[in-house]
Amino acid sequence: MRDIFTAELTALGEDLTAMSRLVETAISSASTALLTADLELAESVIADDLTIDAQERELDERCVLLIAQQQPVASDLRVIVSGLRISASLERMGDLAQHIADIARLRYPATAIPEPLTETFTQMAEAAVSISRKITTVIEMRDVELARTIEAEDDVLDRLHDATFDATTAAGAALTGQQTVDITLAARYYERFGDHAVAIASRVIYLVTGELGDAEAV
Repeated sequence: MRDIFTAELTALGEDLTAMSRLVETAISSASTALLTADLELAESVIADDLTIDAQERELDERCVLLIAQQQPVASDLRVIVSGLRISASLERMGDLAQHIADIARLRYPATAIPEPLTETFTQMAEAAVSISRKITTVIEMRDVELARTIEAEDDVLDRLHDATFDATTAAGAALTGQQTVDITLAARYYERFGDHAVAIASRVIYLVTGELGDAEAV
């Protein structure tokens, strides 16, 4: 029975890694769609989010069954509870990527981001993709040192988010009302994407070391 339980915990980790890779693809594709008005890519992100949602439901059901059937304690329970929290954050990150793709689709054939802010959003996209790739490694390898770097990367997204706010409120900003709304929402989605990555990193640190950081509140 112990061997079976260990195998189930291993499978849980593998499935979380697979789910994280889907999120990587989603944020990368959504960002490209946003910046290039790629309708086909935007629609693929929106459709594929159903897969991420389904994976979260399946993972949650398996975690609940493991708790009910195995009655784990100590470190095993920590693994399962962490799995529940991580899958929830990954699902939310997938939703945020979908929201970004939604903006791209709504503005097609125009590009949602006006030229003066293209560079800022390019940097946000690069930071989000970088964070998502690192999160996959953190989940797969339980890499505490890499997990500790995620918050600094999220700070980049926070600064860029602030920059978009300044740009939309600056005197003389030549933006339409719709552009202002799109910029504000897209920037917020990227900022929240980073917040959830920090929460996952914090959860992995807790899983390995028992340290529970403030980001768990996200």
